[in-house]
Amino acid sequence: MMGNRRVSRRTVLRTLSALGVAVASGFDPVTPQTAHAQALGQNETVEDAMKRLFGSKTIKDGSPAIKLDVPLIAENGAVVPVSVSVDSPMTSTSYVRHIYVLADKNRIPIVTRVTLAPEAGRAFMGANIRLGETGDVRAIVEQSDGTLLQVKREVKVTVGGCGG
Repeated sequence: MMGNRRVSRRTVLRTLSALGVAVASGFDPVTPQTAHAQALGQNETVEDAMKRLFGSKTIKDGSPAIKLDVPLIAENGAVVPVSVSVDSPMTSTSYVRHIYVLADKNRIPIVTRVTLAPEAGRAFMGANIRLGETGDVRAIVEQSDGTLLQVKREVKVTVGGCGG
């Protein structure tokens, strides 16, 4: 009973029968369920990753506008500094929307994605990335009009800095 308001026997039976049907169909309100992470991008080739990100859009050479700064030889593949700067006006009509960094030989090739807005004032990103082995590092820029530009550079990963 709730205050002066009475709960009818019929309401109690309906509620209990609905709960019984839910439990019989597999609903368990007491036992917590295990969360499962998405395996998105793991052991994916760089071609598959780019197809998933950009579909069939053409990617143009961005060397006149994009500066990818990454060492030619990385003595420690666990910490490789990378920076990308783009010559863009960053106005409300023409700006860099995203900067992607991809490592061709990593088992998860999409290393990072940076989202920018015209208010950023300048299209730049910098980070330390991890490289599993020697291979190309790509910077792909998506502009506000959907245009894709790319530059890439090979980085040699050495073991202990001995050049091998």
